[in-house]
Amino acid sequence: MSTGSIFLIPNGTFFVELLVVAVILFLVTKYLLPPLNKAMEARQAKIRSALEAADRARAEADAAGDERAKVLSEAREQARQIVADAQALSDHVKSESGARGQVEYDRLVAGAQTEIATARQRAVDEASAKIGEIVFDLVAKIVGREVDQAAHQDLIREAVAALNAESLNAEAQREANL
Repeated sequence: MSTGSIFLIPNGTFFVELLVVAVILFLVTKYLLPPLNKAMEARQAKIRSALEAADRARAEADAAGDERAKVLSEAREQARQIVADAQALSDHVKSESGARGQVEYDRLVAGAQTEIATARQRAVDEASAKIGEIVFDLVAKIVGREVDQAAHQDLIREAVAALNAESLNAEAQREANL
């Protein structure tokens, strides 16, 4: 057994290799790792700030969503109120128009009834005057002499009064049937 082939005993190349590895390790830790660490820390800080900004944006979006929902709810409530007010105004205008229409209808009907009563009375007066003249002419022809119109005026008035009473009774009966 030779001593140079024993694997467990270190030789001179081992120490040189160990020294080279130590120098490389020292150089890497002294010159290469600090910029890498700085770059990694900067990247971590950038990622951290981006995450914080995303969290803030998410919180703002949630707050804006809540505000939007609140504004939308208020707008819906205002729209409901506007519709309710418009419906109430429509009902008020409709009832007011109906009342005005009924008043106008009643006024027109009353005016028409007054005109009808006036026209009826005028027709009765004209008819009674004509009938009176016809009766006088007829009586004069039948009797053969002239009848004094002034003397028989009371008879004519009684006949006209009877005709008026009869026409008023007929009108009252006609209105009662309606």
